[in-house]
Amino acid sequence: MSYVIAGRKIGAEWLSIATLTTFFGGVAYAVSGSPSTKTTEELKKAMPPIDASSKDEESFILNFIKEEEEKAKSALPVPAH
Repeated sequence: MSYVIAGRKIGAEWLSIATLTTFFGGVAYAVSGSPSTKTTEELKKAMPPIDASSKDEESFILNFIKEEEEKAKSALPVPAH
């Protein structure tokens, strides 16, 4: 079966190929996104300030955050090969 598009006869197989290519190309483009350009230091600067009443309290909070980040990293599943 064929269709007439813009005065030309185009086969159904070419229309299906064009549709699938457009769809999967669009999905690949949407999923690719842009790479993150922020460094760790920039992310730390974006963190809200710590309102601690003393240096001990501030060091406790920073140490707690560091330990929790390490726990979160170690809890990530290891990809199977």
